[in-house]
Amino acid sequence: MTKRFGATLALSNLDLSIHPGEVVALMGANGAGKSTLVKILSGIYSPDSGALTLDGKPYRPASAQAAKQLGVATVHQSIADAVVPALSIADNLLLERLCDPGSPWRVPPAARRAAARPLAERVGLRVDLAAPLSSLSLANQQRVTLARALASRPRLLILDEPTASLSAAEAERLFAQLEPLREEGVAILLVSHRIGDLRRIADRVAVVRDGRLVADLHPPIDFDAAVETMIGRPLPHARNRRTAGTLPLEPSFSLRDFQLTPHSVPFDLDVRRGEIVAIAGPVGGGKSRLASAIFGATRASGGRMLLDGQPWRPRSPAAAIRAGVFLAGEDRWRSSLFPDSVPFASIAGTLSFPFLSRWFRRGTVKRATEREVATQAIASFGIRCTGPDDRLTRLSGGNQQKVVLARWHVEPARLLLLDEPFQGVDAGARADIADTLRRHAPQRATIVFVSDLEEAFEIADRVVRFDRATLDHHPTHDLSALSDR
Repeated sequence: MTKRFGATLALSNLDLSIHPGEVVALMGANGAGKSTLVKILSGIYSPDSGALTLDGKPYRPASAQAAKQLGVATVHQSIADAVVPALSIADNLLLERLCDPGSPWRVPPAARRAAARPLAERVGLRVDLAAPLSSLSLANQQRVTLARALASRPRLLILDEPTASLSAAEAERLFAQLEPLREEGVAILLVSHRIGDLRRIADRVAVVRDGRLVADLHPPIDFDAAVETMIGRPLPHARNRRTAGTLPLEPSFSLRDFQLTPHSVPFDLDVRRGEIVAIAGPVGGGKSRLASAIFGATRASGGRMLLDGQPWRPRSPAAAIRAGVFLAGEDRWRSSLFPDSVPFASIAGTLSFPFLSRWFRRGTVKRATEREVATQAIASFGIRCTGPDDRLTRLSGGNQQKVVLARWHVEPARLLLLDEPFQGVDAGARADIADTLRRHAPQRATIVFVSDLEEAFEIADRVVRFDRATLDHHPTHDLSALSDR
């Protein structure tokens, strides 16, 4: 399989086979060609050369719908590309049927809910199917896309970062749902940067680098060696973490008797300048709501916030940004990036957008300034692209995430909030990003909200546990105490 985008060679003579009932993990650094391969198999792109076969017959889908009809179903990494938030959950579960020209659009809502209920039950989705899809968490929206994929009874199921928005328990439930598919002979291609996922379910690992298959690994699989093969170098060693004795005595940011909801337990939190604190807890447990409250996007039920010793109660995210409090949200397409139809949806335009009034006080945007800032950010975060004018939709998911993080480093922050910053980022890039965050940490206080404890241990000086909209400080852990766990 070969595929070019202009001067960029995304896939180069790549060969891959998957057998019925086999789970093949596709590993590769951001920009290695994984997303391109997935989109070719899904009918979104056509290859420039090469041949595909499905069950021994030529396979060349003209569209994503044609791919699904032929037996290839894909759960894409970007949930926003696969759902319609304004429609009901039931209608999203039946979206392919409703889009079929032969489908009876005038079926009553009750009948549509009845038809959708078995699909929802198959993935453990127990919600009001009449509610709008936008009322669901990201994890449950992903269940909707999985249920739709399974409804087509695929011969090949492609899962692109399926656990990125899931807690450990939810991920385990997903893998349990895949076991019957293996027994039915469904081939599964799993794309994930979480090594724990791959250890749990993969029968074989295919490693892609620079558009080529560079390793085909069978059990017993050495995943550390696989990661080094994937990124083409050893992983960097973690830098020394800051301890309480090296930090200022006075906190830079504090919460006092803070309550996210009227019924939650009040809690306190202190974060000092130069410190990276990870707030770790389950997906959907309230971490994102806490980040939004600090950023001024939502309101808390009670308590006080202090920034540099002064009361902190921003009226809006715009006010927070003006004060030097930045948030990289959990869902990058909903909170940080623009659709391709927007003229300034380039790397340069995305980086400059929150700071336009500060950079261009007379109202005229200077493209040369934007490009200069973007060029420096591209180098600092190792964003794989052709230049600052690249459209975000042309980048891999991991490189899109790097753009989101780079955006909040082009201006100095007093407090930086990062909600699930490593979503879709490969192990090598994750280590590089952690190193970059550490280098900038002395100028600010940093709070990272994560559901994966491995990520918390990798980035933070201190980890606190977050559960059901309360912070449990008994115990609050320094990483040195957890190094053997």
